[in-house]
Amino acid sequence: MEKSLNELAKIVNGEAIGHGSVLINGAAGIEDAKSGQITFIANPKYAHLLSKTLASAVIASPDIAQTLKGKNILCVKNPYLAFAKVLKEFTPIEKLYQGIHPNTEINSDVQIGSSPSIYPNVYIDEGARIGSRVALYPGVYVGRDVHIDDDALIYSNVSIRERCKIGKRVIIHCNSVVGSDGFGFAKDGSKLYKVPQTGIVRIEDDVEIGACVTIDRATLGETVIKRGTKIDNLVQIAHNVAIGEDSIIVAQVGISGSTKIGNRVTLAGQVGAAGHIEIGDDIVIGAKSGVTKDLCEKGVFSGFPAIPHKDWLKAVNIFAKLPEMRKTILDLEKRVKELEKD
Repeated sequence: MEKSLNELAKIVNGEAIGHGSVLINGAAGIEDAKSGQITFIANPKYAHLLSKTLASAVIASPDIAQTLKGKNILCVKNPYLAFAKVLKEFTPIEKLYQGIHPNTEINSDVQIGSSPSIYPNVYIDEGARIGSRVALYPGVYVGRDVHIDDDALIYSNVSIRERCKIGKRVIIHCNSVVGSDGFGFAKDGSKLYKVPQTGIVRIEDDVEIGACVTIDRATLGETVIKRGTKIDNLVQIAHNVAIGEDSIIVAQVGISGSTKIGNRVTLAGQVGAAGHIEIGDDIVIGAKSGVTKDLCEKGVFSGFPAIPHKDWLKAVNIFAKLPEMRKTILDLEKRVKELEKD
């Protein structure tokens, strides 16, 4: 497949500068791009790499584009987004299995919409409702009375347990579990009594869930992942958690039970959130931070416990100087004692 730079400019609503007729047959990073491919630059600090790139064109923002001389440029406001759209143009569409494989186990009272792609060794329990154009890869388990809406893509060995609801265009990657029991136990003397987990998980439209993610069902009611949220690999989401729209949950995050997370929130890698707290809209939590109390005002927070990022940077700077400060304080204490003797 080849597209001219002018054609790509129309796709991303950008402007072609230079030879708009140059043909592009793929996309790659600055250092790896070859003749015939297009690359992108979103950060000016990488501009020096463009002098060596073999790419036939570069996606760049207006401020960077004006510094590039003699290059074919696709000028856009958001180079990374434009690169994603261009990359999609050159990515082959995977050809799905058509129909329902004979090695699929389908129980009674199951409804399946039009144009399914159901691979071998899928198990669909009774009462399940599967929408149109849904793809279930090998080894998927669909529990009793589960609802999966149109155009969902469920990769191998995913388990969706009883009564959970999956929205339209949801993507769930390999080995994830939706609707596992919440971790709830009541003390019975020295023993632990399991609290029945009677709720469900509801995943709204356009959510993407990475590999090996576990989302626990609610003790009562629902655990909810709202529209457009993206969850990375190896994330644990406990019972009765609610995550708002268009949030980003990065790898190895752990969210304790009944925590409420707002819209457009980012939890970076290995963030831990205590239970029964609220994180408001438009908040970013830095990697390896621990959130132990409500955070309401939008901003960037880091550390354990999480504090405003600027304060955390100051604290880290002081922490590195603590040995020297301790030595100074001990020296001052010694001198004070000597003065008191005199």
